[in-house]
Amino acid sequence: MNDDGGRQLGEGGWTKVVRIGDTVRRPVRPFTATVQLYLAYLHAQGFDAAPLPLGYDDAGREVLSYVPGDIPVEPLPAEATGADILVELARLIRRLHDAAQGWLPPEGVVFGSLPGIHPSGVRPLFAAPELVSHQDYCPGNVVFRNGVPAALIDFDLARPTTRVADIVNALYWWAPLLHQTDRAPALAEADIPARVRLFADAYGMNAEQRSRLVDVAIQRSRNASLTAKAAADADPVFKRWWDEGVKDRMPRAEAWLRDNADLIRAAL
Repeated sequence: MNDDGGRQLGEGGWTKVVRIGDTVRRPVRPFTATVQLYLAYLHAQGFDAAPLPLGYDDAGREVLSYVPGDIPVEPLPAEATGADILVELARLIRRLHDAAQGWLPPEGVVFGSLPGIHPSGVRPLFAAPELVSHQDYCPGNVVFRNGVPAALIDFDLARPTTRVADIVNALYWWAPLLHQTDRAPALAEADIPARVRLFADAYGMNAEQRSRLVDVAIQRSRNASLTAKAAADADPVFKRWWDEGVKDRMPRAEAWLRDNADLIRAAL
């Protein structure tokens, strides 16, 4: 419990989040107003699988609607790794993309990012953005109902991106695009190229998007190693995650992707 009668959510995470009744209260950050605008737009387009922005409370905190459901804990349990999970997640993200496609962020808005300086060596994943999207589909941000993904939370890292780059983020976590050593036990021997194909088919990726997916995934993995190190140097929470395995997991993921690139391209 919290001293204001709420229950703290996401213990051990990056942000202190408190539930009070049917609402969630979060500290205001430079990008909070942007997220509120974005979520309002999504709901106006009929995408209700995200928190509803409710402004700010008397304590100066951001207020969002509470999204009910279950959130898997890493490593992913076997029941969160089936083909039906990938299909429903792909369809959910497609709905998000289609709803977000028309949003034009106002001039001067601030988007969230990882802490730390922008490291040299990071290369852009695209020439120009297509839309604003979630960009952080870790298991803790996907809400399950009736055993399948039904909603998304924590839009702190939502920012301009492309459909392919956003899909690659989801695939990193849920295919997953990881070396066998770093996968959940239920996915250690999984046919990852086939799982990527399943996701692409459920999303409805076109031929041009499929042709770019592997190259974007490899570059994202390389960028992630650099940005994660910069975040670890700047923030104690990210430093803990880095020391607990990120520093080894990201290089292994990049190497695995390079070794299996042709297999994934063939599957797509």
